[in-house]
Amino acid sequence: MANRHTLAVLVENKPGVLTRVAALFARRAFNIKSLAVGETEHPEISRMTIIVDADEAPLEQVVKQLNKLVNVLKVVEMEPEESVERRLLLMKVAAGAATRTGVLQIVELFRAHVVDVQHDSVVIESVGSLSKLEALLAALEPFGVSELVQSGAVAIGRGSRSITDQLKEK
Repeated sequence: MANRHTLAVLVENKPGVLTRVAALFARRAFNIKSLAVGETEHPEISRMTIIVDADEAPLEQVVKQLNKLVNVLKVVEMEPEESVERRLLLMKVAAGAATRTGVLQIVELFRAHVVDVQHDSVVIESVGSLSKLEALLAALEPFGVSELVQSGAVAIGRGSRSITDQLKEK
């Protein structure tokens, strides 16, 4: 049975790096469940957060191959108990005069935010764990979710050390 793994990959902020990393996963027939990429506190370094379902042994091979790529600086598996993971979700929900109060109560209960209000709908923003976002979606589905978009997950380790600090120690 495959397990969910979250990888933090530090790479040089250069064109084509994302393509090479994604191609490595594709060649090994891994489906990337989530991918988020952005600059770090150092503009010349980007951080990829990659979530993949894989068994331990094949994933270990992919990590070894990732480390061999020229522009990859460091690969760290983020352990769930030692990291914080969040996603961003935007959804458009039907909310006419008869249902708006119910929608707004659910939004408040989940500590989400209404970011746009129209005559017959609202756009809701929520940040949280996958389970929180799935629960919010399930609670709002009866009202009619007409559109949904979500970011890839981002994850950061707990404590004072950063993976860029670990990079400097090499």
